[in-house]
Amino acid sequence: MTRILVVDDDRLTRELIEGLLVAEGFEVVTAPDGMAAVSEVSKEAFDLIIVDVWMPRMPGLRLLSGLKAMGRMPRAIVMTSDETPQVVLKAIRSNAHRFLRKPIEPKLLLEQVQKVLAQPEAVPIDVISALPEWVELVVPCTEEAADRIQGFLTQLDTGLPEDQREALGQAFRELLMNAIEWGGHFDPEQRVRISHLRTPRLLLYRIADPGEGFRFEGLEHAAVSNPAEDPVRHSEVRQEKGMRAGGFGILMAREFADEVVYNEAHNEVVLIKYL
Repeated sequence: MTRILVVDDDRLTRELIEGLLVAEGFEVVTAPDGMAAVSEVSKEAFDLIIVDVWMPRMPGLRLLSGLKAMGRMPRAIVMTSDETPQVVLKAIRSNAHRFLRKPIEPKLLLEQVQKVLAQPEAVPIDVISALPEWVELVVPCTEEAADRIQGFLTQLDTGLPEDQREALGQAFRELLMNAIEWGGHFDPEQRVRISHLRTPRLLLYRIADPGEGFRFEGLEHAAVSNPAEDPVRHSEVRQEKGMRAGGFGILMAREFADEVVYNEAHNEVVLIKYL
C-alpha cells in the first residue's frame, strides 16, 4: 500500500488531507512539524511527503533538505500561502515535485498526488540562479521535469493578470516540451537550460536545448504549419508518426508573447512579454 506522510502544524489541515487520502485507499501518517516528521521517516519509508512550508521547530523546506541529506527523501508536494520567489525556488532546490497554494483545494490535491505517484523517480533539477529577477535552471529532458518546472514557474509573480499568466505558462511548457522531445529526445542524461528574467518593464523566458535545431520548412507536425483550409492537419501528421499530442508551442508563443526570437540554429528561443 502506498504510504504518505502529511506534515502541517495546523490540525484541521492535517485531518482534512488525511481524510481525503484515506478515502482514496492510501496509508497515511501525520506529523505536526518537521522534527516529528524526521522521527517518522527515520522509522519507516514513505512514498510521498506532503509538507507545509512554515512550521515551528523545523520549517518544511529545511525538513526536505535534511531528508535529502539523509538519503531518505520521498517524493514531495509543498504547500503554502507564501508565494514569494524565494520560497518557490527553495522548493525547487529541495527537489520538491509540486507546489500547491493554500487553502488547499481537495480535488486539485488528489490530482497532484496521483500525478506525482504515477511518474518515474525524478532526476534532480540544477538551480544555477535563484534571484527573483533572474531564475536559471538546468532541467533533464523528461516530461516529468517539464510538468514540475511549469508548476513552479507559474507560481512566480509575473505582474500579469491570471488568464495571461496561465496562457503564457502553457506556451512556455509547449516550447519546453519541444526542446525536451526534439532537442533532448526524452533522454534524462540530456539537459535543457531555462532562464526566467523579470524587470519592471518585461518578462523574459529563454529555452536552450542540446539538439541541432530545426527549420520551419520541416515542421509539418506543428500547428504553426497548418494550412488555413485544414487547421488540424498537424494533429493527423503527429498521429501518423506516433508522436505525442501537442505541436502548439510555436503558435501559442506567437499568440501570447509580444516577441518570439530564435537563434540561427533554432535550438534556442526567447519569449518576451512586456508589462
